[in-house]
Amino acid sequence: MWYWVLKHVLVGPVLRLLGRPKVEGLHNVPAQGPVIIAANHLAVVDSLYLCLVLPRRLTFIAKQEYFTGGGWRGRVNRWVMAATGQVPVDRTGGASGSDSLAAAVRILEQGGMWGIHPEGTRSPDGRIYRGRTGVIRVAMETGAPVVPVVLSGTDKVNARHRRFLRPAKVSLSFGRPRYFLPADQQAVRRATDDLMADLVRRSGRPYVDCYATTFKDRAEAA
Repeated sequence: MWYWVLKHVLVGPVLRLLGRPKVEGLHNVPAQGPVIIAANHLAVVDSLYLCLVLPRRLTFIAKQEYFTGGGWRGRVNRWVMAATGQVPVDRTGGASGSDSLAAAVRILEQGGMWGIHPEGTRSPDGRIYRGRTGVIRVAMETGAPVVPVVLSGTDKVNARHRRFLRPAKVSLSFGRPRYFLPADQQAVRRATDDLMADLVRRSGRPYVDCYATTFKDRAEAA
């Protein structure tokens, strides 16, 4: 229930007012059955705008930290994640990748819609980075179609260096669903690269053939 209350009453109207989202290709999203929504990643609010415009309920695999943080912000994050049915996964251990994919498979086996950002983290500069192969692995295991989504403008609504959201035009473009048959490791990598190439082509953004890193990762490497 809270998912729809947040979407239509508490959070959604604010996001709609700030971003005035323009949506293209929504007819490409199957109306029922398991679906994978794979989008580029520019800002924290990306997932919120995806939930806002999709008529079906969208579930993400969320970091365990969102459910265990302290302070008022931690309590808010914990409540929002639990209330909207997002799935917590501990991504710090050696088996974290397998746990995340297993959680995604469960969502799809129940006929749900799973949302993922194949880049793994937000783009540090707006370019599109190399995709992680998990999205294709799950698609091959479950047979669920992958709908690629290009987001733009969310990094202006939710800029990294600003504490508060600001008005800016947001757009979401849904591509045609893609289907993948089980294949070997090399085919998984090629299919992932092809998915990212589709996002690059339709977004007009430059591509970087390496994995994006978080600000924390860059600070530790410095």
